[in-house]
Amino acid sequence: MACAKHAPWTRRRRALATRSGAGQVPVPAGHAVDCTWGTRYACAMHSHLPQRGTPSLTARLPGARHALLAALLLIPGPAAAQTFRLSFPASTNAGPVTGRAYVFLSRTDKREPRLQSGAQRGSEPFFGVDIDRVMPGKAITIDRTTLGFPLESTADIPAGDYFVQGLILPYTRFVRADGHTIWAHMDAGEGQRFNAAPGSLVSAVTMVHIDPKRQTAVSLLLSNVIPPVQPVEDTPWVKHVRITSTLVSAFWNHPMALGAVVLLPKGYDHNPSKRYPVIYTIGHYSDRPPFGFTTAGCDRPESAEARAARLARTAREPGCEFQQAWTTGSVPEFIAVFIQHTTPFYDDSYALNSANNGPYGDAIVTELIPEIDRRFRTVGASYARLVTGGSTGGWDALALQVHYPDVFGGAWSLYPDQLDFRNYQFGNIYADTNAFIADDGTWLPREVPSSRSAEGLTELTVREENQAELVIASKGRSGGQWDGWQAAWAPVGPDGYPKPLWDKRTGHIDRAVAESMRAGGYDLRDYLERNWHTVGPRLVGKLHIAVGDMDNYFLNLGVYRMETFLEATKEPGKGPYYAGTVQYGRPLKPHGWQPWTNQDLLLQMMQQVERNTPRQ
Repeated sequence: MACAKHAPWTRRRRALATRSGAGQVPVPAGHAVDCTWGTRYACAMHSHLPQRGTPSLTARLPGARHALLAALLLIPGPAAAQTFRLSFPASTNAGPVTGRAYVFLSRTDKREPRLQSGAQRGSEPFFGVDIDRVMPGKAITIDRTTLGFPLESTADIPAGDYFVQGLILPYTRFVRADGHTIWAHMDAGEGQRFNAAPGSLVSAVTMVHIDPKRQTAVSLLLSNVIPPVQPVEDTPWVKHVRITSTLVSAFWNHPMALGAVVLLPKGYDHNPSKRYPVIYTIGHYSDRPPFGFTTAGCDRPESAEARAARLARTAREPGCEFQQAWTTGSVPEFIAVFIQHTTPFYDDSYALNSANNGPYGDAIVTELIPEIDRRFRTVGASYARLVTGGSTGGWDALALQVHYPDVFGGAWSLYPDQLDFRNYQFGNIYADTNAFIADDGTWLPREVPSSRSAEGLTELTVREENQAELVIASKGRSGGQWDGWQAAWAPVGPDGYPKPLWDKRTGHIDRAVAESMRAGGYDLRDYLERNWHTVGPRLVGKLHIAVGDMDNYFLNLGVYRMETFLEATKEPGKGPYYAGTVQYGRPLKPHGWQPWTNQDLLLQMMQQVERNTPRQ
């Protein structure tokens, strides 16, 4: 899974983020999307979207910020040992509760502390611990032995006044068809946001003074519950589809949904006999329509300064501009569909069958797409069914096209996640021994970067980001980017959870896991190279990739390797030639860059449909 640079959560998915289309993230109405710095959460194809999400507790509970729920016990002494004790009343949850408990601290009250923390460089300190069958009234202790981020221990908290909040994220017990029983968070329409999930128990925000020279014990009563996400209503332009997947539900032995947000073309209701080609957009969870289509904030045109800044990053137009073109019929007529496919491990299944996530690829292709064809007047043929996405969605789009070559008529993959695992973002999981350290035998080994600015400055290391994910959850359940890849591509471990690709404390890589991921066909360059003689003829002219040359997550490196292979198909005996396109943004084009507006993209896609339409 880039927008809203300072919004808290993971680098791919911020606390204000809901996603739609080819990897997009909304921002408050009237604000332009910033797809540049330090987040790569699928910032494709829109801006100027209104904010919608879980309301702030301080906004919903009168006087909550001033509630005296923290009982402080100050014990003079030389040791710095800050201790937090969380509990919840039976009126909040009758228990028992199994899940993860957190304490969040922040230096400001611009947002609740829980919404200022996550796996990003600007995170405020937070600490997390697993809980098992905890009953009301029983204290959960978080102390100096509990791992935190960006501070490792509560003993490292500097002196000062902090806004403090506690939270418990409940897990669901899954007795899976593969014989394993696990506990994980069942997404509740929030997109696997650990700090904003409906049903979570949360305390009011309390001011606490921390003195490292004293032992401070803070008791937090979690007497509130985060409410459900409110469903989005249909409009004449936008429809919502939700089905229970038979295939995925059977794997999890639990009802599992697939969803879609459908954008209808101009004149759809007035032409009842007309059928339309379909563009599937895919990526991180969103309940918003594809391509950033929005009517919110459209009374405030983009300023000259905002336009210049946007064009320095990407040619993608604001969502209002796209909406005006769509509703006036200024773009080719398609039905556009955004796919919703969250799992208990991540907000995106990565669109293929998976040992840990279940058969999402088959479910999308054999359950969701036929349902869209049944409910809407689609052409219903592969030549008129295209797919696109950005970031995670860019990988999804290419994976669907490559692994289901006869289902889709073309894929436009924008700044995709790693297409070649010899650059797993940066490092080579087949050859390296450690994911955190680049050790070439010199006296100066280097920390492996995870993200950078477009100018090249490291913003987070792989070690730092994995530490944050480990604080969010154990056993690969953080809903973070590295854990999301692991859940989608790694084998199942003996305990039923994803088998770790590397140790999240030391960074030591398990080569057997890496080779299993390769064998599973998730390294898309490797899969294509091994199988081009059979899949290549069915992919000619269908593969289109675009990435910025200074992608914030080094994703251009995997694209270089993919292009090298694709161009090699021109050589004698290696064909057929792929006859697609690979485009790079230069100079200093970051994650989120695309070379054309979404309106121009639709023109390209319609040309593809027309070229491949069977002749009568």
